[in-house]
Amino acid sequence: MTSFLSGAKGRLLPASVPFRFFAAAAAFHVLMWAVLLADAPEAKSFRGGPATTLGAVHLLTLGVLVTTAIGASLQLLPVATRRPLAAVWPIKLVFWLTVPGTAMLSFGMWTGQVPVIISAAAPTTIGLLLFAALLAGNLQSAASLPVVALYSWTSLAALILLAALGLALSFDYALGVLPDHQAAALAHMILGGFGFMGFFALGFSHILVPMFALSAPPARQVAFVEYGLAVTGLALGTYGALAGSVLALTCAGLVGLSAAATHLWQMHNVLKTGMRKRLGISFLLVRTAWIMLPATLVVGLAALHGLAGPNGPTLFGFLLIGGWLLTFLLGVLQRILPFLASMHAPRSAGGTLPLMSELAASRPVKVHAVCHGLALAGLIGAIALDVAWPARISAGAGLVGAAAFAWFTADIVRRAVVAH
Repeated sequence: MTSFLSGAKGRLLPASVPFRFFAAAAAFHVLMWAVLLADAPEAKSFRGGPATTLGAVHLLTLGVLVTTAIGASLQLLPVATRRPLAAVWPIKLVFWLTVPGTAMLSFGMWTGQVPVIISAAAPTTIGLLLFAALLAGNLQSAASLPVVALYSWTSLAALILLAALGLALSFDYALGVLPDHQAAALAHMILGGFGFMGFFALGFSHILVPMFALSAPPARQVAFVEYGLAVTGLALGTYGALAGSVLALTCAGLVGLSAAATHLWQMHNVLKTGMRKRLGISFLLVRTAWIMLPATLVVGLAALHGLAGPNGPTLFGFLLIGGWLLTFLLGVLQRILPFLASMHAPRSAGGTLPLMSELAASRPVKVHAVCHGLALAGLIGAIALDVAWPARISAGAGLVGAAAFAWFTADIVRRAVVAH
């Protein structure tokens, strides 16, 4: 941790830059649950296509997950590589391309307006590619972080393919340019959930979890094995989706389970050997997400072979983006936001940084954790049983939790940005 933070303050972006992404993600989080609450009966058996639930899905994926990943990676990677970004204005441009683009894209999907979807896809795609270029430039200095660099390069490659497929899917609604829209949509989901965001989560876990637990990072040899399994699973899954190959998708799920088991074993050892044992509510969410990761793959395999009920594919998608990725990201954000705020906050008269506990209110995160858990459990049950009323109640709980998390985020932004 000392090495990670050495000279970090000089490599920080202006406080308003990363926190604008986190604030936008918190707002999208609230909107996502509000849209699900408005149309819970459709959400429990959603299969794709321009519809209300597709808007909610992209509020979650692009709005919450990707927006958070952009803000976190453009701040944390320069700290880890000890190479600050050359300029701030390209990051601001990424924000103004992706955030309004995501809002317009989600609105177009929510209302089923194909021209709006197409017009919003272009700036969003440009913003994502600009972000990829910025991160790639910094990754060239990541020789001291070989595991994180491998995951990050793969994540960026998946992002480029994801953006290209997303653009093609948008135009396909009007022009019919794709030979199989459903196959491309499945590959799009795999590249986004397991590729870009999945590799982002797995890679940065090798930095963040040891830092939070005050532990040594996982052994490199095992980490490379984990990476090899994960990238093989991703390649098989993407090919299987595009080719319609059940065999390739099955192999991808089994290899992915091996990668997940290796990753969770490493994270267990990190926490076991760490000096800090009491990690609070944030790691209750992280541990829940770790359970959701293999559960997602098991349900995916069951759905592939018709063993997960009529809504098996829907349950697989929800566990992937709402169970594993969202829960993990929210848990990590509870740690990252106060940490960054403390780095930006003015020093006291004695020259020390304020404690993170002084910058973050505890009540909102407690409310959020309870509501998020209730929302997850209720929606899993509603999808599995194909019943609408638990989905509406669960979406209401999720909305309350999202509002509490937005309160938590706004309080930290106020302390970090306004005071700064």
